[in-house]
Amino acid sequence: MKLLVLIPSYNSGAELLTRTVQAALKHWPDVWVVIDGSRDDSTAAVRCLAAGQPHLRVLELATNQGKGAAVLHGARLAQVAGFTHLLTMDADGQHPADFIPRFADLAAAHGGAAVFGAPVFGPEAPALRIQGRKVSNGWAALETLGWGLGDSLFGMRVYPLKALLRAAASTRWARRFDFDPEMAVRLAWAGVPIAVLPTPVRYLTSAEGGVSQFRYMRDNLLLTWMHMRLCCGFLLRLPQLLWRLAAGGNPGKTSLTEGTPDR
Repeated sequence: MKLLVLIPSYNSGAELLTRTVQAALKHWPDVWVVIDGSRDDSTAAVRCLAAGQPHLRVLELATNQGKGAAVLHGARLAQVAGFTHLLTMDADGQHPADFIPRFADLAAAHGGAAVFGAPVFGPEAPALRIQGRKVSNGWAALETLGWGLGDSLFGMRVYPLKALLRAAASTRWARRFDFDPEMAVRLAWAGVPIAVLPTPVRYLTSAEGGVSQFRYMRDNLLLTWMHMRLCCGFLLRLPQLLWRLAAGGNPGKTSLTEGTPDR
């Protein structure tokens, strides 16, 4: 297994993006950043950082195309470069870089499985965000007949590259905020084993440089449209999914789906 850490970024701010990338490099040698048409000072900052880091690569998209498009741009180039697995993490400082080796070890132990983080929220997490994701997770569980996704929206996860690119090629959607949940469902439909790792999440305050590109109205409408499409696909695949469920379900499920992480 050859794993790359990929960080998509859009207007993350120079300080926050630099901290995120430095933290990732502390725990993994190969890190790429995809600048998704950012208009702030973060691009120059991370390029300056890359000048002294031979394994840090900065990719740039001329215009903002969405998180999914940024990840897939990096994924295609990563496959060409010989990587077999992709660990995605957000640029906003929410994901713990010290968990990168845990994700990598679990992916290596489970062969062709994907490894999805399941968020363990702190007291600072917005209640509206926590409650809202329960709705999307409920739909994803239905659309996969309980394949065991853990959390369909959480962006820190390891993808087997070939499986990810096949799943992305099966739809012209999933190029923006709908990327994480739709890829989760489509990987489950394809029978990719999914192991789940409980992972702490930290929401940074504005004083700490925290930023969020999530827009409640726009992105909730996007997720609603996504689940309408996925429900249609689910109904078409229902006989196959029922047969697979009877045969034993997700072989990637482990005891790691229970409990809380230690830090």
